[in-house]
Amino acid sequence: MKRDPRFDVLFEPVKIGPVTAPNRFFQVPHCNGMGHQYPSSMAEMRGVKAEGGWGVVNTEECEISHTSELSGAIESRLWDDDDIPVLRKMVDKIHAHGGLAGIEPAHLGAGAANNYSREVPMGPAARPIDLLEPVHARRMDKSDIKAFRKMHVDAAVRSKKAGFDIVYVYAGHDMTTLMHFLQSDRNDRTDEYGGSLENRVRLLREVIEDTKEAIGDTCAVAVRLAVDEMRGKSGISSDGEGREIVEMLAELPDLWDVNVSGWENDSATSRFSDEGFQTDYIRFVKQVTTKPVVGVGRFTSPDAMVSLIKNGVLDLIGAARPSIADPFLPKKIDEGRVEDIRECIGCNICVTGDFLSHPMRCTQNPTMGEEWRRGWHPERIAPKSADESVLIVGGGPSGLEAARALGQRGYYVTLAERSDTLGGRVHIESQLPGLNQWRRVADYRTYQISQMANVATYLNSSLSADQVLEFEADHIVLATGSAWDTTGIGRNNRRAITGFNSDTVMSVDAICAGATPVGPVVIFDDDYYYMAGVLAEKLRNEGHEVTYVTPAADVSHWTHNTMEQTRIQARLMEIGVRIIPLHNLATIHADSVDLACMYTDRIQRIQCGTLIPVAMRNPRQTLFAELQGRAKSVTLIGDCNAPGTIAAAVYAGHRFARELGEEAVEGVPFRRELPALSLD
Repeated sequence: MKRDPRFDVLFEPVKIGPVTAPNRFFQVPHCNGMGHQYPSSMAEMRGVKAEGGWGVVNTEECEISHTSELSGAIESRLWDDDDIPVLRKMVDKIHAHGGLAGIEPAHLGAGAANNYSREVPMGPAARPIDLLEPVHARRMDKSDIKAFRKMHVDAAVRSKKAGFDIVYVYAGHDMTTLMHFLQSDRNDRTDEYGGSLENRVRLLREVIEDTKEAIGDTCAVAVRLAVDEMRGKSGISSDGEGREIVEMLAELPDLWDVNVSGWENDSATSRFSDEGFQTDYIRFVKQVTTKPVVGVGRFTSPDAMVSLIKNGVLDLIGAARPSIADPFLPKKIDEGRVEDIRECIGCNICVTGDFLSHPMRCTQNPTMGEEWRRGWHPERIAPKSADESVLIVGGGPSGLEAARALGQRGYYVTLAERSDTLGGRVHIESQLPGLNQWRRVADYRTYQISQMANVATYLNSSLSADQVLEFEADHIVLATGSAWDTTGIGRNNRRAITGFNSDTVMSVDAICAGATPVGPVVIFDDDYYYMAGVLAEKLRNEGHEVTYVTPAADVSHWTHNTMEQTRIQARLMEIGVRIIPLHNLATIHADSVDLACMYTDRIQRIQCGTLIPVAMRNPRQTLFAELQGRAKSVTLIGDCNAPGTIAAAVYAGHRFARELGEEAVEGVPFRRELPALSLD
């Protein structure tokens, strides 16, 4: 197939200072939980993106000094020349596919505790650091500022030695020293680096000039700037100081990479932001500079991308999360295969890798983070090892991905789904408030298998064990999902709650299926992810009186890792949901429940017409038990094996498909990167 001519503009080269990007697809810097600890994994992941057509591929933030390090988060490092070979490996992978390699040197100042180096953090003012740790940053004096400028020059020179084409000066996300100097509420200095905006911009200007002087003859110098902090006039804003900063420095860098701050705003989930929501904040930049501009907005639609270019908003289409969900997005547009794009769902499972210090995962792309250690490629998969058939029971995320990947390998696949719609929990949950984009998980896979002659799909097909065996499939895969438990058993309760069998109790599944609760409604959250929050929002919007109870200190506690907890709690408070944190469910009565304080065990009783426990899920394994001893090959995958995230379910389906017929690996089933012992 050929590229649609409407999209030709996306494949035009763009000159960025002394270098030229081969097209307008620009993977902006993004964290990935690999960095200095898993450099081969990081390099391979970035190389695959270049192979997929991203014209520019950048690192994550790269620490430039031991005086500013963010352990235990796993970032890249460029502390001295010893780090150059690690980063050169990534550069070589990108260059092999014709892309430009960019690096984002970063000094985090009061945004890091320096727990590894034990150096005292420093910033424009003497303040506590941003992290919830008993650490203060000291005020930088003139010698510190001089040393700070040299750190950036040294990092730029090392970046050039490593082969990078673009070197950033990073003043964004409310987490770098350069941005802290720009902020009037952080920078209370009275010298030439504080006070007026011109003074607060001074250090940023100096670092840009220093970097250009050091490497600007062969490397482009980019500035990443948060032009709006989403705090109105109390902070940097696109109609205030954000615009003024760009105007002051308009022609100095070779490229402007502009966004909003902090990271939780820049990478807001689809539950709280639409595709392209940043456009109104950054559209002014091209009006005040002749230099190319890149911006982000979770863009997956090529039509939207073209519109941004032709309307003079952007020169380059920036992406972090869409490039994770589909590293081959540019090539698919180029090859006229737009319908094959795995569109980002904006769930921020990718972000959790940085917060939890492990290699990044993706709900849509199960190969993310596995490119090097397992050798998984997002578009290629080994052909089948035998002329065999596979029956998959269950068309949820795990079953769909198994069917898609097995079909791609060439196996004969039958997919049986008991309902009239494919998608399983994805289909159900995507109808809850804010989660409509999650439907893309099912839509992508449903379309892909519809194009495969060797994959047959049957809806409204609830199979018994005898019917399963009648298929005479060589392999039986059960992806029958799970059901929400109603006993209250979970993380904090190891036994069923007294009264769990009361008519008062209603399951999550019943609510999702449209059952109407009797008020007042109490939702007990011992799960800590999104479900309790979206149910509270749904029922409150339907007019019910809702009380949200959780043993945690706040609602949907795990979503701190997806950077949306604050928004979730704010929304529930705004719509009138009563929140009772730090309380466990103790006893269920006919018209009330007893709650126990997590610290004192003191009991309080609240009215309850319907209790909805959101605590654990029970895997559906009845069919598996009935097939034991009767089928030669039967495997549980996804939630019916162990309930987890949608990302985990997709991964389980993909892993089964990859490993079917392959020789089992003894011991650790993936490659590891082990540190070399010192010779001392």
